[in-house]
Amino acid sequence: MDRRQDRRAGRTVVAVGILLGLGTGATGCAGSGAAAEDVKGGGDPVAVLHRAADALRDAGSSKAGTSMEMATGGTRVTIRGRGVYDYRRRLGRLTVMLPEDPAGTSEHRPITELLAPGALFMKNRGAGVPADKWVRVDSATLSDGNLVTGGATDPYAAAEVLRGTRQAVFVGRTRVGGTAVRHYRGIADLARAARSASAGNAASLAAAAKGFATAAVPFDVYLDDQGRIRKLRQRFSFVNGRRKATVAVASTLLLYDFGVPAEVRLPAPADIYAGRVAERTTSGGVGNRPAH
Repeated sequence: MDRRQDRRAGRTVVAVGILLGLGTGATGCAGSGAAAEDVKGGGDPVAVLHRAADALRDAGSSKAGTSMEMATGGTRVTIRGRGVYDYRRRLGRLTVMLPEDPAGTSEHRPITELLAPGALFMKNRGAGVPADKWVRVDSATLSDGNLVTGGATDPYAAAEVLRGTRQAVFVGRTRVGGTAVRHYRGIADLARAARSASAGNAASLAAAAKGFATAAVPFDVYLDDQGRIRKLRQRFSFVNGRRKATVAVASTLLLYDFGVPAEVRLPAPADIYAGRVAERTTSGGVGNRPAH
């Protein structure tokens, strides 16, 4: 590996450390039947998007594909995930794949993530954590509310960000994965979303509203004729604490196969790591942090 590749690999490790390092730093429930009618007939885009999370809850469950792209210092890193989500219990399971290094080899084994109201559990986290143990993180303690820390945005939390939509336009009809959808584009406000979110996401979204460089979240979303999200792309912006540089993150969510079994079992207390977790800092060094 020449010096250019070495520098590129170093930047990749730093970028992944930002996303996967631990600690980057009133319910609103309307019926979704009316939302489906609004989507079919057009309707007010803002009102339709405010109810998108409810349509997912009514659907029960789905498979999910995630992609998170981060651009910083001229380097672009993409982290991908795949799994299932139960919208009624607000529990999900994702297998997250870290990017390859410049030589084409994976930098880390796939990380298993369990998503729960107010919490993120990670297995194969590395950084000194035993392979058979989980790391638990309280989402409300993260400055991004776990919208980017895990390398994948919780599907229901992403949908609840749309409760904070303050402006939106209907772009037109198209198809996603063979399904007819309506494409909307707009801007959501995280603080407004937090005030309308479910109890499990309110504190996390409030933390993100304060922790990001801006509480405004531009998005593109594609809804089917039942008002369910089929594709959602959100763009977040936060400040790299050590270098004071703004980092742009684009999170893309694909939802499909609604109604599939989504059995998610959270770890027993004995299976959760209680020691200190080594983490890569934004400068590429290694620090220690107590596990939750």
